[in-house]
Amino acid sequence: MIKKSFVFAGILCSLSLFAQDELIKKVIGNASVNSKFEFKDVINVENTSVKSQGSAGTCWSYSGNSFLESEMIKNGKAPVDLAEIYSARHVYLGKARNYILFNGNIGLGDGGETHDVMNMLRKYGAMPQQAYTYEDYGKGALKSDDFQAEFKKILDAYIKNEDPKKGASWVTDINNYMDEKLGKLPETFTYAGKTYTPKTFAKEVVGINPDDYVEFSSYKDNPYYQKMVLPVPDNWSYDQVYNVPMKEMTDIIDYALTKGYTVAWSSDVSEPYFSWKNGVAEVPDLDIYNITPEQKKTLFDGPIKEKEVTEDLRLEGLYTLTTTDDHAMQIVGLAKDQNGKEYYKVKNSWGATNDYKGYLYVTKAFVQLKSTGILLNKAGIPKATKSKIRV
Repeated sequence: MIKKSFVFAGILCSLSLFAQDELIKKVIGNASVNSKFEFKDVINVENTSVKSQGSAGTCWSYSGNSFLESEMIKNGKAPVDLAEIYSARHVYLGKARNYILFNGNIGLGDGGETHDVMNMLRKYGAMPQQAYTYEDYGKGALKSDDFQAEFKKILDAYIKNEDPKKGASWVTDINNYMDEKLGKLPETFTYAGKTYTPKTFAKEVVGINPDDYVEFSSYKDNPYYQKMVLPVPDNWSYDQVYNVPMKEMTDIIDYALTKGYTVAWSSDVSEPYFSWKNGVAEVPDLDIYNITPEQKKTLFDGPIKEKEVTEDLRLEGLYTLTTTDDHAMQIVGLAKDQNGKEYYKVKNSWGATNDYKGYLYVTKAFVQLKSTGILLNKAGIPKATKSKIRV
């Protein structure tokens, strides 16, 4: 897709240099025509319908809101089709605030993390899609690159304006711009015959407490079971995550799935051994930094022997920027291939355009090697891990 040296441009979800559809074209380019994988779902946690983010870098909002919808189901509630752009709009305002306070010395763009959905839920509430119906962003006339370019232009003009009487006019200017491009937010709306504000809707209908959720990553060079700022470009809010050993990340996912919880998952997806068309991601037992064109042709001809993933190999990927914070999805189940090997079933937000109608199957080795973070309900965390992080 891109040279990894461009990582601080934000890659997939930030989209400051490359559009989402370009990555999709890349990851389906290595696909074979006829899949030789046979998957049988072992755990399939209920989730809502597959959506498409189009070419916008709002994967974090689509996966984060899909995750909330599954949490509603887990809590015995009827799931609501939540408005992804509602969460994104508030994130854009928060990023604009940072941009001004850092005097323009910080990135903007579409990018974010799944914890942003939780943070916006806590601060601003939520809306159903039917109340904030704007869906054109990245999928129609409004291109995300054009939107973000004008967004930045407004803020840069404010910074350059030396008028001492200018006040905090950027707040009004940015909100007016988003009203124009993304649609004006209603102060109240009707859902199922009752009138709500975003906050009352979040409390009474969504019914999720953001404080019940915990985020993890794995960096061998940081103390385990302590919090650290997630060191990826799209963590614009500088949120902290718990650092755990690499294999414990997949232990946590396994436990959560057995208890009926899904997991919000952020990962690198730009490697040749991630195939959206085939709906498979794995780690071949090859020199993963020098996979030849001939080797690429057979990567997805069926189950393969995988490379042993170690803590050192994972850290090398992070430190050489070959593992980057590309994309956010939702782990919704566990499956086995025809040889009995386990894979995670993952819900994506690129529409139902691949062999598995919007889902893919990802090996544990891939998750261990390429994950940048996971977020889940603390009730889905194993007791042993809970005791070490004290939640």
